[in-house]
Amino acid sequence: MSIDPRLHTPVYVQLADLLRTRIEAGELSPGSALPSEARLTQEHGIGREAVRMAISLLRSEGLVRTVRGHGSYVRERTERRSIELAAGSAAIARMPTGVERRDLGLDEGVPVLEVRNAQGEVEILPGDETELIRPPR
Repeated sequence: MSIDPRLHTPVYVQLADLLRTRIEAGELSPGSALPSEARLTQEHGIGREAVRMAISLLRSEGLVRTVRGHGSYVRERTERRSIELAAGSAAIARMPTGVERRDLGLDEGVPVLEVRNAQGEVEILPGDETELIRPPR
């Protein structure tokens, strides 16, 4: 699969699709570095801004993380912790605030789960590490 600038799909979306396919196929394994911006620009004949937008899209999906000055890496798959929602509890998914992202050590693009128990107490949990389950009836 190659990038075709004549398609209606923007080139950055095409590049993100190519990289996502490589990640999902295991060709780019968790922890491995993505090719550099310069290499992706040269390989695919697209501009640096399109490469940055593609990586940003993958980061927003939680597939990659970027370390300033070092490059972008495929995110490690994390173990999930199961949280049972008790009667009267509710949960919503949302994007974290900057403080929550820092306190929880979240990569950009990773949502949080805001779990409110029957007493109104709120717990903020990383969305990529939490599985919500219902109690058996």
